[in-house]
Amino acid sequence: MTLLLESSHWQDYLKENEIINFSHPLIRSKASELFKDKQSDMEKVKTAYHYVRDRIAHSWDIQSKRVTLTAAEVLFEGEGICYAKSHLLAALLRSEGIPAGFCYQRLMLFDTPDKGYCLHGLNGVFIESVDQWIRLDARGNKPGVQAEFSLDEEKLAFPVNESLGEADYPVIYAQPNRNIVALLKKHSNGLEMYENHLPDEL
Repeated sequence: MTLLLESSHWQDYLKENEIINFSHPLIRSKASELFKDKQSDMEKVKTAYHYVRDRIAHSWDIQSKRVTLTAAEVLFEGEGICYAKSHLLAALLRSEGIPAGFCYQRLMLFDTPDKGYCLHGLNGVFIESVDQWIRLDARGNKPGVQAEFSLDEEKLAFPVNESLGEADYPVIYAQPNRNIVALLKKHSNGLEMYENHLPDEL
């Protein structure tokens, strides 16, 4: 799939806001711990990706009711659903001057269409050393889910089955989807939100 940029201005993929709050002391401290001056941009992307994928729990996987939204909240609590984890990964990378955006898929919420659909969030990241945008899915691996860093062939958490109504959206957005941000702000019970209120289209 050919990836499309929402904005032609790369600075838009480096901006800070209330959600991607990479100047927060917690983010700055974690960035200084994770990244070294001599690391290449690719090494930094791999380091941040593996940290968010493996060290930040997916809230549904651990059956947590907590809802996190901002990058600093996700880092502090050590958990978030896919959208929130994508916010943290973007913040860590933007703190290092690495352009990072937001991508979405429409997936079955569980295992069959009759149980509904939801948007799944992941990241689009630019690696300057190879002049390439790639998508990375840091939602967290588990049995049956194995996302990896890859330049050649995408290894995302979930394959898309268009025949079952799923969809893969090619756009890399500069900021998180506004409806998703509003959803995370509104709800305080993550399990109830996940089962009944996740959006199913952009």
